[in-house]
Amino acid sequence: MVYRVIGEGAMVLHLVFLAYVALGGFPAWRWPRLFWPHLAIALYGLGITVIGWQCPLTHVEDWGRRNAGQAGLPPEGFIAHYLTGVIYPAEHLLTAQLLVALSVAVSWAGALYLHRQRKRPENAA
Repeated sequence: MVYRVIGEGAMVLHLVFLAYVALGGFPAWRWPRLFWPHLAIALYGLGITVIGWQCPLTHVEDWGRRNAGQAGLPPEGFIAHYLTGVIYPAEHLLTAQLLVALSVAVSWAGALYLHRQRKRPENAA
């Protein structure tokens, strides 16, 4: 039972991590200090995607599921198991990655724009 909870908990944290990578820059529009944690998480997500770093949550989920007597994650990992071919067609993995990158870029551009607007003197046009 405990191992299953560990596996399921790691799966939920994975989903939260991915949602934060994709959308976490937008809260920085309202709360600028949130930009820095999002920068760190987005760079780590980029490292996982581009460099091939291993996500520790993948190992935790796989370990928990195997010890609970369930099938573990495939060698390709969390995204291949839960998202690719399920949420979007497998042939659109690059499209999904580019959309996440676009979302991050737009959120950061908006945060930069709003930051500059806040710094601008009131009487400057």
